[in-house]
Amino acid sequence: MELRQVEHFLAVVRSGSFTGAAQDVHVVQSALSASIRKLERELGAPLFDRTTRRVTLTEAGRALLPLAHRIVADIVAARGEVAAVAGLTRGQVSIGTIQTLTVVDLPAKLGEFRLRYPGVRIHVRESTVFDLAAGVGNGELDLSFLAGEEPLAGELSSFAQWSQHLVLLCHPGHRLEHRRRVRLDDLDNEPFVDFGGSGIQAMVARRFAEAGVRQNRVCEASHMPLLVELVTAGLGVSIVPQPVAEKSGLPFARIGQPGFTRAIHLAGRGPKPTNPAARELLAHLLA
Repeated sequence: MELRQVEHFLAVVRSGSFTGAAQDVHVVQSALSASIRKLERELGAPLFDRTTRRVTLTEAGRALLPLAHRIVADIVAARGEVAAVAGLTRGQVSIGTIQTLTVVDLPAKLGEFRLRYPGVRIHVRESTVFDLAAGVGNGELDLSFLAGEEPLAGELSSFAQWSQHLVLLCHPGHRLEHRRRVRLDDLDNEPFVDFGGSGIQAMVARRFAEAGVRQNRVCEASHMPLLVELVTAGLGVSIVPQPVAEKSGLPFARIGQPGFTRAIHLAGRGPKPTNPAARELLAHLLA
């Protein structure tokens, strides 16, 4: 098995087609197809189900996927070790972040890091906590900001932790706009704009259920700026991180019940990053 074959396999997984994968890795489609066929012969099993519309993984392909990510990550780490000797004149680092990261100005930090190490390529992924945690676990991401109420999974290490308070956000003219503190009882059957697919959504649903309060979801947004605009337009109230509420300029109130604070972790796999560029970025983020 060659690294090039593994990279071609992952390219097909990402794009869902041989045509798109060939474009991504800058080879002709026939060469990429031949590389995949050779890999399948060496492994003794087909890796993809090929249809006219889309290419999907077989059971063997799904088994190979996490190992392929780890192989590429180990190669990146090995190259990074060599780059470290040269003072990080080259290399790459991957970091994940949640949409509602407010405890660190990540763009500014990455800008500073780029000025210090212009030869290091930086990849940033914004996604859900579940996806980011999986990315750290399988080696796709060197570091990631994660949020949640539960401790990190055993294979993940927390290098730093912050607290993030969640508050009720409402629009001007709302009956609660002048309140500085509310209870969940005040929100019983209140039109609510949900932050879809997020850890906040799961946390809020759990808190409403525990308090026996009806959560009247009238709208859902998966993008925080859009959610704020929907609240501004009067579709309903929502629960968001306090810095998001402060930046919005809308009325907001603390929630009286406990449990509307969550931990933000800067996490990685193992006690320290194996990639030298990731070690330098971690030190820079914590400085």
